[in-house]
Amino acid sequence: MHPIERLITEGEHQQLDFKFQVNDARKIARSMVSFANTDGGRLLIGVKDNGKISGISSEEEIYMIETASHLYTDPEVAFTPVIWDIEDKTVLEVIIAPSMLRPHKVKESDGSFKAYYRDGDRVLEANGVMERLWKMDKKRKGEKLAFSKPVQKLLDRMRRKGPVGFGFVRQVLRLSPAETEQLLASLIQWEVIEMKPGERGYRFQLLPGADQELD
Repeated sequence: MHPIERLITEGEHQQLDFKFQVNDARKIARSMVSFANTDGGRLLIGVKDNGKISGISSEEEIYMIETASHLYTDPEVAFTPVIWDIEDKTVLEVIIAPSMLRPHKVKESDGSFKAYYRDGDRVLEANGVMERLWKMDKKRKGEKLAFSKPVQKLLDRMRRKGPVGFGFVRQVLRLSPAETEQLLASLIQWEVIEMKPGERGYRFQLLPGADQELD
């Protein structure tokens, strides 16, 4: 089986995305940034969403990828292009490694910079909690956790009633937005809670087994 066919059989997932073509450098920059900010991955350009190989003009597509990286990502996302010939067509594979420089951001049309990440086969905009988490060190094993009484009550509320939103945490603890982001990022870093995207924004919930950290 051809290497591209083998990849296509996997379907789109957190580390694999199909693109029929690249005609918007800023849009493809979001995909590149999302891979670099998460687990790395591959773009297969010249492959439709249903896995059908359509093929592309490799030189033009590589130019668009270079433009996306150079003009619209900060720090600039590194990538490795690989050109494949299959079924008398050309597919461009763009390999992006997970980055130590995250968060990578995209320069949007209004001049703002936004970070993105992969969640399954979706590209999502990162919030302040995630950006802070990317900059923090991993949990160091063997260190004992200690929480203030208000934070302990918040965690106990999560244990009894389930996920809460950012606004709820901020209101209950009477923190500024920046302080709330830092607290939630720390709790995620310590593997006490997890953050899940939803229709009404991000929700925060206790991780399974976190009860032993709270006792």
